[in-house]
Amino acid sequence: MAEQTQNREYPAHWEADVVLRDGATARLRPITPDDAEAVQRMHAGQSQSSIYLRYFTYKSSLTAKELQRFTVVDYVDRVALVILRGAEILGIGRYDRLDDPLEAEVAFNIADAHQGRGIGSILMEHLAAAARENGIRRFSAEVLPENRKMLSVFQESGFEVSRKFDDGVVVVEFSIHPTDKVRAVMESREHRAEAKSVRELLNPRSIAVIGASRSWGSVGYALLENIIEGGFTGSVYGINPEAMELAGMISLGSLEEVPEQIDLAVIAVPVERMEVVIEDCARNNVRGLLVVTEVFDGSEESLALQSRLVGAARSQGMRVIGPASAGVINTDPATRLNASVAPFMPARGPIGVFSQSAAIGATLFAAAHRRGLGLTAMISAGHRADVSGNDAMQYFEDDASSAAVGVYLESFGNPRKFSRIVRRLSRSKPVIVSRSNAMGRRLPPGHSTRTTQAPPATVNSMLDQAGVIQVDNHSDLMDLLQVLACQPIPAGERIGVLGNAEAMNRLVIDAAQRQGMKVTRVDLIDALDAGHTVDEAIRSFTRAVRDAVESQQIDGLVVVVQSGMHQLPGQTTDLAEAIAEASEDSAVTVVTSFTAVLDDEFRISGIAGADRGERVLDRTDLPAAPETDSDPEPETDPATAAVQLQTGVPVFANPSQAAAMLSKLVRYRAWRDAEHGTVVDLTDVDRERAETLVAGWVAGVQGTDLLRLNPAQTQELLDCYGISVLGSRSFDTDDEAVAAADELGWPVAIKAVDSFLRHRLDLGGVRLNIPDEESLRHNIWHMRTVLAPYGDPQLEIQTMAPTGQGCTVTALEDPLLGPVVSFGLSGDAVELLDDWVHMVPPLTDQDLENMIRTPRAAARLFGHSGMPAVDAEALKDLLARIVALKDDLPQVARMRFNPVLASESTVTVLQAEIDVANAAQRTDSARRAMRDS
Repeated sequence: MAEQTQNREYPAHWEADVVLRDGATARLRPITPDDAEAVQRMHAGQSQSSIYLRYFTYKSSLTAKELQRFTVVDYVDRVALVILRGAEILGIGRYDRLDDPLEAEVAFNIADAHQGRGIGSILMEHLAAAARENGIRRFSAEVLPENRKMLSVFQESGFEVSRKFDDGVVVVEFSIHPTDKVRAVMESREHRAEAKSVRELLNPRSIAVIGASRSWGSVGYALLENIIEGGFTGSVYGINPEAMELAGMISLGSLEEVPEQIDLAVIAVPVERMEVVIEDCARNNVRGLLVVTEVFDGSEESLALQSRLVGAARSQGMRVIGPASAGVINTDPATRLNASVAPFMPARGPIGVFSQSAAIGATLFAAAHRRGLGLTAMISAGHRADVSGNDAMQYFEDDASSAAVGVYLESFGNPRKFSRIVRRLSRSKPVIVSRSNAMGRRLPPGHSTRTTQAPPATVNSMLDQAGVIQVDNHSDLMDLLQVLACQPIPAGERIGVLGNAEAMNRLVIDAAQRQGMKVTRVDLIDALDAGHTVDEAIRSFTRAVRDAVESQQIDGLVVVVQSGMHQLPGQTTDLAEAIAEASEDSAVTVVTSFTAVLDDEFRISGIAGADRGERVLDRTDLPAAPETDSDPEPETDPATAAVQLQTGVPVFANPSQAAAMLSKLVRYRAWRDAEHGTVVDLTDVDRERAETLVAGWVAGVQGTDLLRLNPAQTQELLDCYGISVLGSRSFDTDDEAVAAADELGWPVAIKAVDSFLRHRLDLGGVRLNIPDEESLRHNIWHMRTVLAPYGDPQLEIQTMAPTGQGCTVTALEDPLLGPVVSFGLSGDAVELLDDWVHMVPPLTDQDLENMIRTPRAAARLFGHSGMPAVDAEALKDLLARIVALKDDLPQVARMRFNPVLASESTVTVLQAEIDVANAAQRTDSARRAMRDS
């Protein structure tokens, strides 16, 4: 890069990899003087019409002076961003600050060959983010009336655009504040682009296996053979310059010999050849890469190499699954893709699976096969240097064949985005997550991401907030998926228990009630004993199951079979299939448990009757996703498409486990059916002033240092969000204390300024309800005497607040999760018992309601033991304002409001502490960008 002469250093944090509307990737970065030649080449490739629409006149080439103006910017008042594929510029967006320092004129130029790929909207988002960082609040532009494409970019951006016709041009003006509508439009476009990028990887028309081998047992050999034997419907090419024949077909020496464009390159070459292979793929316009090679060897150098490889692929338009991936599988009959190390294609079924670990991915595949669990697709992301669980969920949301999604995670790349995506996905399909207990606190091998400093319970709270069904391990993950593969989600919490052993029935009843379900029907049947033939037992169970599911008394049914000692091969299987047939087409969720089984042919964990075809579960009761912009809708609407479920019933060896899995689905259904509310819209906050204040305070803060705001600064910032702190005055002399009390109003309290002592009545750090001057002077003397062992701490006067329940609210900017807000009731018992609720903004009004009711001590807020209930609406309003402040301002590193006194008529903040710092870039901001590799 040439030496920069701009007023600001090159803003490297503006660089980003982005996914275009067609699923391809590109590189976005600030322009530099070195781009002059590429800008000229782009101009030369434009049509006369495009040049006229951009410059309001035709010019065959740009002059040296124009090129200098376009490429030499100061990154403050004049900014330009480019989107590139390799060295080719696909589009340019720029702004120039106007005389009004809060306003800038914006312009775009998209290459003719790349129009319609969503480049303009991506540039708009990133320009707006850069402008806000530089203190700009509004954009304007002049557009010729015939430039309909550019007018639509503005109109469909989500910003509130005003238009007027002036002197032959259309003048558009709009605020660039990222409103909920702007974010919704961005997220909708991001969803469609990322879903399409994964769909392209899973549905290639042509595959090249690079590193295919003739050596039986090698990974390259297995990959090529499995693709062919799996019945892949497209073209397959083995690339190996040292082999004449591979898997019965002629081997090709290089990609240049392939007679068609390759959609997916499966790469199994030694790590030292990776860079050359990726360059070759880019040169031959390969669209996506599946990398099974292990790049990471434990060193920082290998991690840097992995990052370079992924960056090189993205910059050339290619998405990457891996490295260290176990492969991908797509059972769609139109594709039949088994680009994995699994030796055979799994059955077609309604379950989508994503695994971050290759080893766990192989384990999940084996478990699915063993249980008879059918899959739509399985993605093993390995080190997920590019394609992640977020991308997979974007795809599964649009995949009408997937009724449920199973996810195994070892780390978070972008948890705020994960929370946003999974909350939306969970409203239409259950998402089951198994994760490492150390996730967010320790990095797995080959991963480069941030770790969290938030309280340990925060990740659990975030997942619960998003409607995720959490399980403890991958075995429980498969247990739950086998229920969802063949059974509807329970409509409610009414559970029936049916079995032939009273003790087993009692075991299930107890387990169900412990899980919060209501047992509304119990059937004890007489079968499988010495007095009944097998056929009689089957008829008894069949009749009892059919009566139960048709009774309209239950939403779920646990069938417990205590097998006899006289079993013959096949008898247990016959009984299980009979139960499956009896419950077929029922809206009741049926799970079974077979105990004391001696039949070696019977599959204890799995789906009984799974080989008898498929049935369709109508899912038209699910809520449709809201429309957010005028982009084309996805090919399928996941909310209304019919989902094909396997026939059969899930079988468990342990009846308590069967009840536990059913209870998780009952709780999920309750979450899905609950009112989730809307994000609170605070119209009386001054965000622009708050941003200006914080930017000024952090200007002199170095590195990771924190700046504690003084009381005046704290109140000035809180005023922007309508938050008031009860007035207080520090003092040195008794006379100063009396004057402060006269100013604030009697009665008053005396408190130690020290954050540890100020709330400790037991240590003498607080004196309350002091009515007059004489009492005040006496209490000051006594407090100083008592607190002398602590170093004679500073004291302050504060007017008395209405009596109420003490609460504590904290907020922090976490390196991984971004803003985290926590709420609890004040007191040592709460601190010691960790009785807090943690949530990640943005929060809805229903989230705020849940926040004040979730702590175990929350009953004290709502009339416990005859005490009056507090003003819950005022408490939620305060929380909403704190949440908004923390969500808006990443520079606010920490906030603590303690105590907050909630009474039956008001809520009073007695103390607020705020630390600000130079903020790291959030993992989920108001611009579309791929996670750093």
